[in-house]
Amino acid sequence: MHAVVIGAGAFGGWTALFLRRLGWRVTLIDAWGAGNSRASSGGETRIIRSIYGDDRTSVRLAARSLALWKEHEQRWRKTLYVRTGMLFLAEKDDSFLVESQAALADENINFENLSAAEASRRFPQASFENIGSVLFEPEAGALSARENCRTVVEHFVGQGGEVITAAASRPSVKNGRAILQLTSGDSLQADMYVFACGPWMGQLFPDVIGPLIQPTRQEVLFFGTPPGDVSFNADVMPCWADRTSKLKFYGIPSIQNRGFKLASDLRGPAFDPNAEDRAVQPSTIAAVREYLRHRFPKLADAPLVESRVCQYENSPDLGLIIDRHPEAANVWLIGGGSGHGYKHGPAVGEYIAGRIASETAPSSQFGLNRFTNQGTAWKSSTI
Repeated sequence: MHAVVIGAGAFGGWTALFLRRLGWRVTLIDAWGAGNSRASSGGETRIIRSIYGDDRTSVRLAARSLALWKEHEQRWRKTLYVRTGMLFLAEKDDSFLVESQAALADENINFENLSAAEASRRFPQASFENIGSVLFEPEAGALSARENCRTVVEHFVGQGGEVITAAASRPSVKNGRAILQLTSGDSLQADMYVFACGPWMGQLFPDVIGPLIQPTRQEVLFFGTPPGDVSFNADVMPCWADRTSKLKFYGIPSIQNRGFKLASDLRGPAFDPNAEDRAVQPSTIAAVREYLRHRFPKLADAPLVESRVCQYENSPDLGLIIDRHPEAANVWLIGGGSGHGYKHGPAVGEYIAGRIASETAPSSQFGLNRFTNQGTAWKSSTI
């Protein structure tokens, strides 16, 4: 059996790898290659955490993915994940944190409740002023996004997979089957197609996906830490998310000396990943500096050493979309990472490959029909 996977990001790369391990012939195609600067899976780092309120699906996916990230570190003898722990900062009796504790306990995932005073003693780099609740997940950490995408593809090729640099166009469907068309005019025939095209899913499937995946502009900043100060490094400071901030800021400590990463989880304006420039707006820098003065005062005047614009590809409920094309039995659609999909890549790939190989239908919890049943009220943040 031959599968073609379109998109070499977190979902596509891992799906291709797991299908290949199940004995399929697999061709992986991407318009610019794994970890490219336009991909939602590009960039330096992504957080992996299991704190998700009462979203048990995301908690379980994150837990399974963390186990797979660790397993592949040992298998490939390469660092994929940096264990930093993660702090969630919130107001007193925050319902998201209360629900998170119950979910983590049910899944046997370690966590700690900290008072603001205790958190301040353990992590003096941050100010915990006006913080009423602190939840700490010790096993959380950061993943090397761009580099890991390339590593997955390298091992996929090492196991006999084929990689092609090509751009897909809208597939044609006839008699319940699809044939992949490339923008070059060529076609690529296979028994199964898996589309994991991130922000391009709506363009490729305007009738099936259309506005159910909305790309938004997301700006990320890296700040230089004080000379000789290691307190913002990953072996000392955890990842963090601040639910009390209006812009829902989150961040990652300095990894490989790249600087202190900070971004907003609120959904930005609509974004065209093909055409728009990727320069950070001055207003974003000003808002971040104001926040740094409040929460990380030692970085109030830190130099901006790097910035980038990526995109989220959001589904209405911020949940994953994993479904078959309603008119083409040989097409699977994967998307809706919504800014938190990268961490789930290994579990998603394992899940999809297993379903395809066993000819098992996707679970309704990931299906497109849920938006018909629930409506399309859009959420704005996962933290």
